[in-house]
Amino acid sequence: MSTEGKKASIHLTLVSQKLVDLIERNAADLTNSWLADIHKDTSMHTYHHFNHAALYERAFRVFSQLGKWVSHETSKEEVAKDYSALGAERRREGFALSEVIQALILIRRNLWRKIMEEGLLDTTHDLYQAIELNNRVVLFFDRAIFYTVCGYEQKQRAVD
Repeated sequence: MSTEGKKASIHLTLVSQKLVDLIERNAADLTNSWLADIHKDTSMHTYHHFNHAALYERAFRVFSQLGKWVSHETSKEEVAKDYSALGAERRREGFALSEVIQALILIRRNLWRKIMEEGLLDTTHDLYQAIELNNRVVLFFDRAIFYTVCGYEQKQRAVD
């Protein structure tokens, strides 16, 4: 990579960090918004009856640690370990797999809703930072969903 390419990459990483910081600073509000979405969604039966404080803590952890999860330093193996365990735990708790996946999707939607509400994407430069962050977030959630399903299915096979 050229020196200019490295500078651009570093700059975009630093700029996208502002969006990550925005999410992490607003983790409590995002978590409450996520909980409201969960309770409005008629397909989330198990979530409706699950301990509210435990649900809050779980979603808050994702929002407040977004920087860790989308960081280039976080390995695929780390995501695999954490989210395979999450899938197995949700199976043990009696959640339907569709509910678990929908919960992760709603976390991602709330994250992007917050970024859009802040009006931070007004310039071409802003769009580049959003695209960079979007690519990292999509990769993280793709992996999180995949490994959640793997852990869930592994636990299900062990029970069957």
